[in-house]
Amino acid sequence: MALSNDDIRAAAERLDRAERTKVQIRQLSLDHPAITITDAYAIQGAWIEIKLAAGRRVRGHKIGLTSKAMQSQLGIGEPDSGILLDDMFFDDGGIVPTDRFIATRIEAELAFVIKHRLAGPHCTIFDVLNATDFVVPALEILDTRVQRVDPETKATRKIYDTIADNAANAGIVLGGRPIRPLDTDLRWIGALATKNGQLEETGLAAGVLNHPATAVAWLANKIAPQGLALEPGQIVLAGSFIRAIETTKGDTIQADFGPYGTVSCYFG
Repeated sequence: MALSNDDIRAAAERLDRAERTKVQIRQLSLDHPAITITDAYAIQGAWIEIKLAAGRRVRGHKIGLTSKAMQSQLGIGEPDSGILLDDMFFDDGGIVPTDRFIATRIEAELAFVIKHRLAGPHCTIFDVLNATDFVVPALEILDTRVQRVDPETKATRKIYDTIADNAANAGIVLGGRPIRPLDTDLRWIGALATKNGQLEETGLAAGVLNHPATAVAWLANKIAPQGLALEPGQIVLAGSFIRAIETTKGDTIQADFGPYGTVSCYFG
């Protein structure tokens, strides 16, 4: 690790303050040019500790950067992950309070509801399917507490900034019809994502590492060295298979998963 414990704690406090004040911070990768991915996850963990100390509860995990295109764009070879907390969940068809966030975007994906403890190393797609109770359509609400483009240098946000920023996660909406994981080929589940009735994006779940359960297996293996596992009842967002849709106050977002139902929210 390139950052000291004091650096990590200070960065986590800055992110927490940015979320509370709705004022984005300068990219951590500019303030700490030697930052590593290990440092970034340490900052994320320190920020989550601040939230847990304030009364939040862990409800699950999110996986991001699961497409080859996004990984190539950022110069990495694997996804990233963040933590889902209890105050991030919004009702299907409900109101998302826009003033709680800074700059929201939204993605369509599948969420895995874990039934049996899922631990690495050597976790496989088959282990994931056997350990999953249901798969459900979901929307992920993204936000960024870190500036996407630095106003002075014009530098764009790096993978370290995104990981430290809890992988840009801000909210989740579950909806549609719960699916038993072996009842269909999850790769072929698709979504039509609309904003205010206009079609914005489409995609297939195969866009997530060829099979969304592969992403869940990656996560179980990734967190295993820390002695962690995916626990029963946890929700795991497997990763988006559409490009993120920019949203503002007054927007209605709906993802139509065909025979698996719809999931929607309104930014009020």
